[in-house]
Order: sequence, then structure tokens, then C-alpha cells
Amino acid sequence: MRRRDFIAGFCGAAAWPIAVGAQQQALPVIGFISSEAPDSPTRPGAAFRQGLNETGYIEGHDVVVEYHWLDGAYDRLPSLMADLVRRRVAVIAAAVTAAAPVAKAATTTIPIVFGVADDPVKLGLVASLARPGGNATGVNFFVQEISAKRMGLLHGLVPKAARVGVLINPGNVPSSESTLRDVAGAARVLGVQIQVLKASTSREIEAAFATLRQEHVEALFVAPDGFFNSRHVQFVTLAAAHAIPVAYDNRTYVEAGGLMSYGPDIAGMYRQVGNYTGRILNGAKPSDLPVIQSTKLDFAINLQTARALGLTVPADVLSIADQVIELR
Repeated sequence: MRRRDFIAGFCGAAAWPIAVGAQQQALPVIGFISSEAPDSPTRPGAAFRQGLNETGYIEGHDVVVEYHWLDGAYDRLPSLMADLVRRRVAVIAAAVTAAAPVAKAATTTIPIVFGVADDPVKLGLVASLARPGGNATGVNFFVQEISAKRMGLLHGLVPKAARVGVLINPGNVPSSESTLRDVAGAARVLGVQIQVLKASTSREIEAAFATLRQEHVEALFVAPDGFFNSRHVQFVTLAAAHAIPVAYDNRTYVEAGGLMSYGPDIAGMYRQVGNYTGRILNGAKPSDLPVIQSTKLDFAINLQTARALGLTVPADVLSIADQVIELR
């Protein structure tokens, strides 16, 4: 081999890893934001990846996913969005109600796929559900609209409860405001007095349960919140220790020993957000993708927990449950 050919071949081989690195860096980057923790029982990361896979995208092969787990730290959102916009990620997947308006305010060009529990038109995210317009679309999963129904189911299980606590996360402003509005209306109809409690840390959750006991509150309604979901074992343990009936928004609490839950398919929401993200990466425009309205609701009851609390589940309530857990 001539010296010139050897040097050319050597230089080409030496440059090959650099070229591969450049190719890897060229993969589109998704900024995924969840209010939960990565090990949450709703499996947010796995469900999101499933939706991406449905559109032909494999994480690490066709796309890079940056996971941002808020775990209750909603005050991080403005700086996080500013960073994602500065780096011009391909898509912002804002799978939490509080994140979507912040993302929308931060950019009018980067596509946003949201998962929100409130009306996306009212939040200013889209012009209409059928024709979103602009750079945002996603999933509306109706958590807040069913708060009144969940309050009614809790009242059916604990009809003698005259005072019901409502626990909110003050950092999750959209969810807290909608929950209080809907639950207050239902409470008036039911003739029930509500007491608002706030928690944004594990210690504050413990303090809220202590307050329930001290002030003789007879039942608890837990607002939908990703941080609360990631603390589901703590909730169930405290509810058992204080012998208080608690209504949650998803069945992971009930499977862990909670009394009852009524709410949407959260894992399905993450999957749909992933699917829309992949479709946008494939060339679809957010303005052309109608907002998905997730209507799948789930009502679960743990009969063992009901018996431990001395509650009798009425036959009409039991008959509409989608899942009945009874361990012997």
C-alpha cells in the first residue's frame, strides 16, 4: 500500500467515530415533562414510549427523549421551558396541565403536545378542539369534569360524613382551582361541608392527615396530582393509620389498599401524547390534529378496606364498579 493511500485510509477511519457521533446528535430531541416521578405506578415513561413506537419511533435509535420529572416542583416550569425553547427541541410533550400554558407562552413555533385535565380552549392552548390552530394539540382527559361525580360516590360510601376534607397541591394551580370549583358545587348539592387542606411535600401530606384527625373531618377527597400519585403508598398508609375513608382519582391507590377511586386512564393519556408526538415528527402539523377527548373512566373499590373502616358498600354503588378488590 502506498503511503498516501495508507494516510487517507487512516484519516477516514479516524473520522468515522466523529461522523457517527454527529449522526447521533442529529436525532430529534423531545422534551417530555411529567408531574410524576419516573417510578410512578401509572408508568408515564413506558406509556409515552409505547405511543412513540406506534408511529415508528424507537427511543435512542430514531429519537432522543429528555425526561423532566417535576415530582411536584411546579416552580421549575418557567426556567425549564425557557431552556427547551433556547435549545430548539423538536417537540415539547407537556403531559401535565400546569406545564401546557407555560409551554404555549414560551414558544409559538415549537410543536407542543399536551395532556391536560382542564378545557384546552379555556386554557388558551387551542382555538377549538376540532381545529386547534397554532402550534399545540393533545389530549383532554376530563379529570376535573368528573370531580363532582367522585364526590358523589364518596358520599354514597360514607353518607353520614358531614365534613369532607379536600386535599390540593397549591403548586398545581390549574388542577387545584378546577377541583375546588367542581367539588364545592357538588358539596352544596349534597349538603356537605368541605375543608380545604394543602400539601406539596411528603411532610405536608402527613400534617394534613393529622389535621383531619384533630378537627374531626370524616372523609377525604384527594385532588388529581402527579406528585400525589407518586406518594400513593404514603397516602394509603396514612389513611389506614387514621381510619379515614379517602377518594382518589386513579386505581393505583386502590390496588395499594385505598378505599375507592374514580377517574380517567392516565397511562392511556401518556400513550396518546406519545402517539401524537410521533405523528408530528413524521410531518403532521399540530394545527391539523384534533384534540383527543379521552372518555374512558374507571371506578374501583377495595372491599377489604371498606370492611376495615366499618363501611357497607351499597349494592347500587357496587354494581357500577369497574374493579372490585377483595383480598381474604
